[in-house]
Amino acid sequence: MTENTADITIDSRGATCPGPLMDLIGRVKTLDPGTVVELQTTERNSTTDVPEWLEKAGHDLLEIDEKDDHWNIYVEVN
Repeated sequence: MTENTADITIDSRGATCPGPLMDLIGRVKTLDPGTVVELQTTERNSTTDVPEWLEKAGHDLLEIDEKDDHWNIYVEVN
């Protein structure tokens, strides 16, 4: 997956836990089903916290893409 496939990008790089997850939750509430969100994070815990929340909230994890200095987590809103 590439950055161009996301409809929305949330740049939470540099934020500590649970900041990136909170940024995602706040934004997802405002989006229509089918919207693809890219969450950029430097917080390793986001790679487990976000998928756990997505499962509970009923959204889809599309991909976690590890870069040199951060992760891109792709989510589809349901």
